[in-house]
Amino acid sequence: MSTRIATAPVVRLLRFDAVQRFVHWINALMFGVLMFTGIPLYFGSFFGVLFPRHVIQEIHLWSGIFVPLPILVSLLGPWGHRMRQDLHRCSYWTRSELRWLRTFGRERINFDKFNPGQKANALFVGAGIIIMWATGYILQWFRFFPVSWREGATVTHDFFAFAFFIIVAGHVVMALSHRDAMVSMLNGKVSEEWAEKNAREWADEELPAK
Repeated sequence: MSTRIATAPVVRLLRFDAVQRFVHWINALMFGVLMFTGIPLYFGSFFGVLFPRHVIQEIHLWSGIFVPLPILVSLLGPWGHRMRQDLHRCSYWTRSELRWLRTFGRERINFDKFNPGQKANALFVGAGIIIMWATGYILQWFRFFPVSWREGATVTHDFFAFAFFIIVAGHVVMALSHRDAMVSMLNGKVSEEWAEKNAREWADEELPAK
């Protein structure tokens, strides 16, 4: 006589909706294009390997111009509720989160939906997109700006470009080493166990009182 052991169903929480996942992957694609075309624009010896210089410049230019568009559209209308909510989460910092960041994670705290490192990364990327867009505009239509602006734009654009290469590489490494978090950007969901371990405060909001 066999007996069946009842197992509780796995509870999965919605971490990212379809709009958020679409914006993430379309921006990942556009960042990839910008990085791929930015390398030969910075290192002239790479020109002509795949495309002529003017083609690479045009791809880089228009990709850069349209980078903010998916994010802006995702923040508008009823479909952007979760995007706006997460933007608010990233811009709100508690004292314990600031201490965690200053101590490089040595202080143990319960995380919200995003840990302080993820919040800092999101804010830097958002600010970086605005800065890269503005400096890229100056570099493309340089005739309308004084020489000092063009020189400053060149240095700033190059600095943030190198910073983005480092951040994107780190983001990919972190994603590959945290499988559940990466999968949530594919199907949108995480397990209750993962949420309670990695985002306890957010989990307490989402889960019914036990």
